[in-house]
Amino acid sequence: KLEAGLEALQGASGLPWWASIVAAAALLRTGLTLPLAAFQARVLARLENLQPEIRGLAGRLRQEVALCARQRGWSEGDARFHFKKNLKRIVSELYVRDNCHPFKASLLIWIQVPVWFFVSIALRNFSLGGAASRAGFPIQEQFSVGGTLWFMDLTAPDHTLILPITLGLVNLLIVEIFVLQKTRLSRLQKCTTLFIRGISVLMVPVAATVPSAMALYWVSSSFMGLSHNLLLRSPAFRRLCRIPRTKSDSDTPYRDITSAFCAKYFLK
Repeated sequence: KLEAGLEALQGASGLPWWASIVAAAALLRTGLTLPLAAFQARVLARLENLQPEIRGLAGRLRQEVALCARQRGWSEGDARFHFKKNLKRIVSELYVRDNCHPFKASLLIWIQVPVWFFVSIALRNFSLGGAASRAGFPIQEQFSVGGTLWFMDLTAPDHTLILPITLGLVNLLIVEIFVLQKTRLSRLQKCTTLFIRGISVLMVPVAATVPSAMALYWVSSSFMGLSHNLLLRSPAFRRLCRIPRTKSDSDTPYRDITSAFCAKYFLK
């Protein structure tokens, strides 16, 4: 159980509960989701490098289908059907050849979200007295004095709103870094970006009503996500993870992000 794992981490490290929560977030994000994020980046890079080949094959296929349509008297609808059918087959073969099916890029989210959810539930159980300690002291009592700075009581919400607002800002910054590295966004990417921005803002009032233990975990997890996002921009780290170089890669990613951010928000 996650509750037992969190308690074991706190007991083995001897850290106060607030530091144990931060450490748990760092360990999970670094040990579990960072390798998956690197794998996702590898798949996305291969997909990006495939696009010129796909466009070239699509152009030749369109010519072949047009020729067959004239010879066999196909209607425009029939020609479109055969074009899409054969293009789908060709693209699927390319995905298999380069081991970069788009579904593999979604593996990160399918693991990251459940882990985040179940750890949050475990911390909620600790905060509300839903879990007993093997050491004989109720976890809820330990949480009530296990905080630091302005959130000494981890069972109570952060009434200063520092943690909730920090959570919103970090999540929005992650979204902006993604947007700034794209020269053009597809309609789906624009809709997804707006949706995630909305979720980031919505999480602020939610984080203001939950125990500080949960809000602290959310902030720590998002901060680690931001750090890993920046790390995956590093050319040296990308080479270490064997992520193929793409046309959109930059040798100075951090300078580019800073310049784009300043140009967008401060130099208008």
